[in-house]
This record gives sequence, C-alpha cells and structure tokens, in this order.
Amino acid sequence: MVRGIRPAILGRTIANVRKCRCRCKPLQILPTFSRLSRLSKGQSIVDVRRFAKRIVLEYSSGDYCVIEPRMTGLMLLADPPDVEHLRIEWNLSVDDEQTSLWFWDRRGLGTITLWHRDEFETTFYNGRFGTDALAMSVDEWSERCATTSREIKVAMLDQTFIAGIGNLYASEILHVAKIHPQTPANRLSRQRIIRLQQATLDVLHLAIRYEGSTLEDGTYRNALNQSGQFQNQHRVYARAGEKCPTCERSIIQRIVQAQRSTFFCRRCQALR
Repeated sequence: MVRGIRPAILGRTIANVRKCRCRCKPLQILPTFSRLSRLSKGQSIVDVRRFAKRIVLEYSSGDYCVIEPRMTGLMLLADPPDVEHLRIEWNLSVDDEQTSLWFWDRRGLGTITLWHRDEFETTFYNGRFGTDALAMSVDEWSERCATTSREIKVAMLDQTFIAGIGNLYASEILHVAKIHPQTPANRLSRQRIIRLQQATLDVLHLAIRYEGSTLEDGTYRNALNQSGQFQNQHRVYARAGEKCPTCERSIIQRIVQAQRSTFFCRRCQALR
C-alpha cells in the first residue's frame, strides 16, 4: 500500500479530512476524529512509510498519522470497491490540483491513530514492537531467537519479536529458508538464521514489487483498486495437497499453529 500511495501524496498539503457516511461498524480513531481532522488540516505530508503492517504518514508538524488496515482495510487513491465502506477521506491539494486519499474498510477492523512525535517513538521503537522485518540484521535474529523456545512460525507472528510479517508471508519465508515451521526458535543454527534473514528480505521485497497478494476472497487491493500479483508467486501458501514447486517431489502440507494455517513441504523443510 505504501508503495502505491507514496508518489501521489508525498509533499502534498492536507486541505481537510472528512468522515465518510458509513452505516457499518465504526472505526477506532484515536484520540478522536475531530482532533485528527483539526491537527491534520494544513499539514504537509513529509514522509510515507511502512512500519509493523501499518502505514505511517508523517506530518510537517511532527505528528504521525498511523493507519492499521488489519484484515480488510485499504488505502486508495481511486475507484474504491464500493462507496458504502469508505471511512475517511484526506483531501490533498497543491495549487489547482486536488487528490483524495481514502481509507476503505469492509469490516471496520482498522484503526487510525494520531501520535505526537515523542508518543510515536516511545510506542513504536521502545519495546512494543520488534525491529521491522526489512531492517532486522542476522545478529538481531540470533539474539531474539535465542530468547524463546516457541516454534519459529509462531514467534514470527509476534510483532514484539519482529514487526511486519503476516501469516501468509511467514509460511513463504520459512519455505524459502528451508526451515520447518515447528522448529523451536532457540534451536536454529547460525547458518539457518542467515538463510532466514535473507529469505525474509527476498520474499518481502518480491511481495512489494508485485503489490501484495489478492486471495480468493478478493479483499486485498492496491492503491488503484487493482489486484495484487504476489499470489501468483506463492510457493506453499494455500497450496495444500499440491506438488511442491521447489522439489517437485513432495506434497505441500497444512497444519495449524496458534490458530493460523501454516503451509510447508516436508521434504524441503525437514524437521531436524
């Protein structure tokens, strides 16, 4: 989402923020929508980035608007799937140009929070979240894995362990790294941790390049309301019962870990 919206909104000034008419479950907006609207108006967007599965808009005032899409939220520049589930509109202007940035959410699970700089840094960089997955070094992986005997797939979904890896990508990363998802994190060798760190970068960068995964439910869309294409690159996720495309010999398995589906190949990802 960040890659899709950044070119259109970076450097733009917020003319106003309005709440769209929606009869569905309301979003959680903190501290309040009126404060969000008042403190956003007239601010320039000086940075747009991703952190821990969230979209972060940095304002020229030093405030941060953090949008957490969760399961069904989308950040859109055009053509929403429908108007009934539009939630918030940022009207952006430069000279005579006008652009709208919308937050659309079918189920109302997303959140929008406005943070002062000190609050943002305290919340996101001082213990509540782990290092972002794209910034985590091999040494940090080693240090964190050494502290827990949880199965590595379960640990990877903990945002205090590492920030920004969802269930789908955890399965894909572990397959590329050739690590069984039930391996205790503190049993991983240095060599396997090196593979895990590199696989994380490879999978996430490829997913960003292909603008995410749109699955059968069609929920995820990019900023222009188009399907992502990374689902066409999946090696194991949602492919239980199919032949593994990597080894072309074993059948992809599905198990449940922490109430989430995990997909893997027993041959490529042997449990040691």
